[in-house]
Amino acid sequence: MNAWLWAATVLAATLAPLVWRSARRPPVEGVVALEVAGTVTVAILLCIAEGTKRQPFADLALVLGLVSFTGAVAFLRFLERLR
Repeated sequence: MNAWLWAATVLAATLAPLVWRSARRPPVEGVVALEVAGTVTVAILLCIAEGTKRQPFADLALVLGLVSFTGAVAFLRFLERLR
């Protein structure tokens, strides 16, 4: 196991508090925690891609970054309509 995979493991441990925070807070604050979790997940996938020397994980990380941001904007837009 190299340093990149260790970094991915440490980053994965930081996802649990973010998920807990997003479940326990109001929706607007929960979206912020989910956005940070999406960013951490992108970093995890990039570390895995570098640690295993497999390019598809890097491609997946880039797509996840775009979809995560777009999904959060759409969620906040629909949340705004409900108010």
